[in-house]
Amino acid sequence: MSENDKAVFLTREGLKKLEEELDFLKGTKRREVAERIKIAVSYGDLSENAEYDAAKDEQAFVESRIVTLEKMMRNVRIIEPGSEDADVVAIGTTVKLKEVPDGDEETYTIVGSTESDPLEGKISNESPIGAAVIGRSVGDKVTVNTPGGSIEFEIVEIR
Repeated sequence: MSENDKAVFLTREGLKKLEEELDFLKGTKRREVAERIKIAVSYGDLSENAEYDAAKDEQAFVESRIVTLEKMMRNVRIIEPGSEDADVVAIGTTVKLKEVPDGDEETYTIVGSTESDPLEGKISNESPIGAAVIGRSVGDKVTVNTPGGSIEFEIVEIR
């Protein structure tokens, strides 16, 4: 599988969000941008027409995003919560980690990179913590290298 064909791991909720964004871009947004271009063209001289330039830039962004989303949709692998071995951390599981030795606890859901949102406790399987805990079990200790130095975690719960 080449880099362009890399699997995109998504929950059903994440897939629905991508589908909604794609529908919006292909329908509503394309029409809005086309109308902006049409209006800008009506102003005349395109060589000094900032509205036209901005609308064309937006059109290029929208079309690029559509291509990206379509490529992602072709490579989607749905994560079914509970489909994995509940004793091992995998994409789609929630893991509670205890920082060693100070005991601070953090809970994360491991998701594909497309859905990661650390502020909501969703981390990518490709992130330093996500990559370190994948395939591990309760009681395992992992060392994660971060920009601030190495941190050791113990896996205390998987669900």
